[in-house]
Amino acid sequence: MTDGAAPPPPDDGIASESRDSYRPDPPRSGLGLKDDLIMALRFFSRLPTGDSAHEKPDLGRIAMALPLAAVIMAAIPIVLLLSVWLGLPGYFAAALAVAAMVVVGGGMMEDSLADAADGLFGGSTVERRLAILKDSRHGTYGVAALCLFLLLRVTALGSVAVVNPLAAAGLWLAANIAGRQGALWVAVALPPARAHGASASAGTLPKSRFAVGAALAILLVFVLGAPASSLLGVIAAILAVALVALGWTALCRRLVGGQTGDLIGAAAGLGEIAALAVLLIFA
Repeated sequence: MTDGAAPPPPDDGIASESRDSYRPDPPRSGLGLKDDLIMALRFFSRLPTGDSAHEKPDLGRIAMALPLAAVIMAAIPIVLLLSVWLGLPGYFAAALAVAAMVVVGGGMMEDSLADAADGLFGGSTVERRLAILKDSRHGTYGVAALCLFLLLRVTALGSVAVVNPLAAAGLWLAANIAGRQGALWVAVALPPARAHGASASAGTLPKSRFAVGAALAILLVFVLGAPASSLLGVIAAILAVALVALGWTALCRRLVGGQTGDLIGAAAGLGEIAALAVLLIFA
């Protein structure tokens, strides 16, 4: 044997290709925040995220990066809201900003809220409610919920943007982050109502992963919402989102026995409106 040469591998009777199949996958390097953020943006938005390989959605990873993804998703809408400084009327700028948020998010939250309203309140049995939830068409409940959601967003933002567009941006971003993160509690507390679907394919959400994302969300909500409202307002808004998440979870458990992607998305919209309402009271 020459000096410095590595000894040959032991001959244990196992072919090398078979041995390779038993080797565990290499561990992910670091925390993987960049990869998790890209996954969250691809799951919740239509923003370009580069040409890296698409991974199967993992709700545990998405939950930890969702607060940062919400900030990125709100960038263009916030810029449009701040166009009040260029002379646009406050309500007009608010309508443009809300429209941009719908485009950035692919209308997912809006569609989820409409589907949830139709499914939960338009069916009389679990099977019928789930069938309506899966139907892409919207009925009276869904259209009403969608119109009210957009109207509440525009009027809330426009009423503040007329006076202080920067404060309106801070309130909206804080409410959006709180609503999106709070909605994930539905995925923690309830099993998927269907074996197939976006929620089921994304896997389960461990409480520990939810807690990490919730801690980051709370920090961002305080930083963004307190200057435009108040410390007490932010605390009250977080409690309001928690109550919405708990109440919506109980309703979903009673009416369909689990959760779906639409029900989680609807919880996000309801949480955002609840947070906006409370922050405006204390502003």
